[in-house]
Amino acid sequence: MSRRTRSQKSVNTTRQKKPTDSEFQSYTYIKNELKELLWNVSNPNRDARGQLYTQQECLQNNEISLQWGKQHPEYVVKLAEDKFWVIEAKPKTDDIDLAFKEATKDYGQELNKHAFVRAMVATGVAGNDIDRYLVKSAFWVEEKKQFVPIQFEGREITSLLTPEICRRLIHENTPYLKEFDIPDGRLRKAADDINDTFHAASIKKDIRASVVAMMLLSLLGPTEPNYNDTPDVFVNDINSRGYETLKRNGKQDFYKHIEIHLPEKEDAKLKFKEALVEAFFMLRKINIKAAMRTGSDVLGRFYETFLKYGNGAKDLGIVLTPRHITEFAAHVLNVTHNDLIYDPTCGTAGFLVSAFYRVRANSNPDQLETFRLHQIFGIDQQPTVTALAIVNMIFRGDGKNNIVNDNCLARGIIGQTKNGQKTAAFISREEAADEKKFKRVVTKVLMNPPFAQEGKKKAQSHEREYHFVNHALEQMEDNGLLFSILPCSTMVKSGGYKKWRQDLLKENTLLAAITFVPDLFYPQSQPPSLCIIVKKGARHPQEQNVLWIKIRSDGHRTIKSKRLPDFSVPNDLEEVRTLVQTFIFNPIVTVENVPKVQKAAKVDLSDPELELIPEAYLDDYPPTPDDIQQGVEETIRDTVAYLIRRGREGELLT
Repeated sequence: MSRRTRSQKSVNTTRQKKPTDSEFQSYTYIKNELKELLWNVSNPNRDARGQLYTQQECLQNNEISLQWGKQHPEYVVKLAEDKFWVIEAKPKTDDIDLAFKEATKDYGQELNKHAFVRAMVATGVAGNDIDRYLVKSAFWVEEKKQFVPIQFEGREITSLLTPEICRRLIHENTPYLKEFDIPDGRLRKAADDINDTFHAASIKKDIRASVVAMMLLSLLGPTEPNYNDTPDVFVNDINSRGYETLKRNGKQDFYKHIEIHLPEKEDAKLKFKEALVEAFFMLRKINIKAAMRTGSDVLGRFYETFLKYGNGAKDLGIVLTPRHITEFAAHVLNVTHNDLIYDPTCGTAGFLVSAFYRVRANSNPDQLETFRLHQIFGIDQQPTVTALAIVNMIFRGDGKNNIVNDNCLARGIIGQTKNGQKTAAFISREEAADEKKFKRVVTKVLMNPPFAQEGKKKAQSHEREYHFVNHALEQMEDNGLLFSILPCSTMVKSGGYKKWRQDLLKENTLLAAITFVPDLFYPQSQPPSLCIIVKKGARHPQEQNVLWIKIRSDGHRTIKSKRLPDFSVPNDLEEVRTLVQTFIFNPIVTVENVPKVQKAAKVDLSDPELELIPEAYLDDYPPTPDDIQQGVEETIRDTVAYLIRRGREGELLT
């Protein structure tokens, strides 16, 4: 609703222009969004915990009505007793600048003429259910006496704000957010919604991830595609923007793997284009442009959600490593800017992203620049998945990193110097076989190799999981650290698996083995898994302890066929990560023996099967008096039953 001029204040409200259906749609949209963002949408005048004034309700606040008279925006959110958030709406997306102007100048600045009451945030919302909605917000800077757009890392926030963001803005007194994150629930919901939208538009499962990748690349420029263009022009524009981004980063060869292709029939083109537009607005709603700059792996979480819960992972052959596991790995290995890291089965680059952000949090800009350009290496065999990994890393400000498309078992990594900077390069397997000729420089490996499928030829030949571990170790310098997820069966099977475990201990040191929860990869069907942490190049000392841990709960819960973080659930990974990191670098530290959970113990070399799994080493709880009593009673019952049975047999014999 437009602001009325001061001369109109006394006009009878019955003569005011009635809101259109489109305006009512925007009212509903705003209120529902605020509720979803966990604002209390009750009227503060009726509910002491309420935060939302609707229409003229705000005028019941004497300080507000003192400045506005009978004028009012669509909504006012109460941030504190003397601090408010003004929201003005318009029914057409073309009027976003007008809505923003009225929110900031006509309402925000007017309220801020008050002696102490302030409109700290002002937001313009424009659109309707058909054309969708645009959002633009600003924060009041007292020194400048003006509103400044709210940003994170140079990217404007494009959605309504959460209570936490508003709290940070006011606490830090700046429109420039130092931290930004998307709640997992919103991110996963957006991914599910995009998947459903693509499904309705008959966009095939196996290209949905690449379509999203190209869309995201097209958003990296200063402007966005014109959503009103014809399907052909619109898609060509997206592709052109994506290609230019890849070219600037020296990765244009991957364009063909994520290029968007329109269907042939006109009706199908329109449907396809509308699905893309809908997805763009969904991405805006979760602030994806700001999220691209975030310090956490928001995009990795988006891919994880979209591929796993959007049913695309199976078609792409991807088994995504959950974010909390990749972050755990980067933490316990203590990845730093001095490391050269490698993931030989990198998928969408989840491990590499987590390693990148750990370095980012603990390095200065020059150290981070060197690390991201020269010390991140990854391979994936599928070209489309490799393209996703490259896009993922481009969002981190680095498209020139060494991620390649190939079978890792056919490649090696050697030390190299570029412009005076130590780095590495990929070479052929044949060249890499000459160990003495080349220097190995990989210091940390983080990986989740593909699990061999029983009954398939590759499981019978050269691509068992441990072959990928062997490959990774071959690329590492002595004393380098490897973190690898493996099926539990790899550490207990006989035959070739047992021979591999024996060879592993002859040439390397096993530092830790950690069993994960059974449903770690849910809803994807994967066998129970664990991770091993290995130090390269030193025979396992017979007297050295290994840290054996069983994770019973990892802070996640399965809800409606999805595995989501839940703070009410214990998180054993969080509890043990400091212990694991400490033990890896100092295996003689004292470790509390917790039955069925953790223990430091030597490898049992007398075990004929050489089972290297926590369950084979962890102690059971000592029996309680009740356990002993129950055991005695069971023994008596079994004995009596046996004697009765034998007595009856004797009677029959006689």
